[in-house]
Amino acid sequence: MIIRPAVRTENINEYYFSAKLKEIDRLNAARGAAGQDRIINLGIGAPDGMPPSPAIDALVSSAAEPGNHAYQSYIGIPELRRAFSCWYRRYYGVELDPASEIQPLVGSKEGILLLSLAFLNEGDQVLVPDPGYPTYSSATALVQAEPLKYDLVEDKGWQPDFEALENMDLSGVKMMWTNYPNMPTGAPATEDLYRKLVDFGLRHGIMICNDNPYSFILTPRPLSILGVPGAKSCCVELNSLSKAHNMSGWRIGMVAADKEVISQVLKVKSQMDSGMFRPLQLAAVRALEQGPEWFEALNAEYRRRKVLAGRIFDIIGAEYDPDSMGMFLWGKVGKDSPLAAESRPSAPGPGFGGHDIGPDSRKKAEDSRSLGEKVSDRILYDAGVFITPGFIFGKNGRDYIRISLCARPEILESAADKIKAAKEKFQG
Repeated sequence: MIIRPAVRTENINEYYFSAKLKEIDRLNAARGAAGQDRIINLGIGAPDGMPPSPAIDALVSSAAEPGNHAYQSYIGIPELRRAFSCWYRRYYGVELDPASEIQPLVGSKEGILLLSLAFLNEGDQVLVPDPGYPTYSSATALVQAEPLKYDLVEDKGWQPDFEALENMDLSGVKMMWTNYPNMPTGAPATEDLYRKLVDFGLRHGIMICNDNPYSFILTPRPLSILGVPGAKSCCVELNSLSKAHNMSGWRIGMVAADKEVISQVLKVKSQMDSGMFRPLQLAAVRALEQGPEWFEALNAEYRRRKVLAGRIFDIIGAEYDPDSMGMFLWGKVGKDSPLAAESRPSAPGPGFGGHDIGPDSRKKAEDSRSLGEKVSDRILYDAGVFITPGFIFGKNGRDYIRISLCARPEILESAADKIKAAKEKFQG
């Protein structure tokens, strides 16, 4: 390069799934040449179902209308903001002013960086969950703030340990990221948890940023942190059509907060894009109008898939919670699992960089890898199935693996058969 990259990128790596998908593409090319099946990818949570048909119809018809292809308002069309407001009132019991308390986004992931740019200065501290969505930490680092990990552990139901938080030096903390139903663990949102978070934020002057895209998936009813009295004084909530409406590739999300917060987010966002394509916004309006029957059908399918994902964990020997929520199943692997035994992958893996290394270096690299990563690699290289290792979500995920429920039942059944055959072959 003719110039050096910005300092802010020095501690940021390529997103794990971006790099892993490149490796899977290489492996698939080799497997195709050898006449083998393609790798079954149970990694990323990208819904495979169709969006609501009225949304598709609205997209198609509005795209054919003259005048719908120009720049759009930075704040979104009024119809979309009203639709988000009605959605929150209908399902969360939360009142939002569509004119001032809602900002449509190009997917809720955009909101993580927008909030960081709008409110964090260099050196500010941010509480991020471990395990948790890696983008919370990377967005914090990109604005040169400091991520402070707070532990989520199975023994405490993957909820924050508020006693431990109170014992931390919070003087430099400006923001806290939360996510329930939790990704990756599937821990539920509860009204009691949200009350505790609001109380914590108010007492310490910390903005609580609740990332809420999984609230409709395998939950008894959706919850919003903004339903807690006083929450708008310290809370921001991100939401999305990606998971609840099978529209991840459409990139339609929102941030809801007090009007002053929305004003600051818009100040940044208006420098970055020129509005969302109008037909997409009109389609989103129709998606948001879906009734309970849409979510009942969606969850009936996810319940079926979760049972099949559980069977895969049974074969692997991973412990899991059958009552978890969201679109993933999170399982703990034990040290005695035969699939966690040391082995060099039969194809170049991320732990070895594709290079032939000596036995001492190889053992050191193997020993440094987590149980979850060892099991994930064993299944990838020997069974042709990719399951996400939990270490990518933080140190508290090192002994875990995660299966996405975004695969058809027959794909999950095929994955189970392949893993079972590989395990039997390995055990001899």
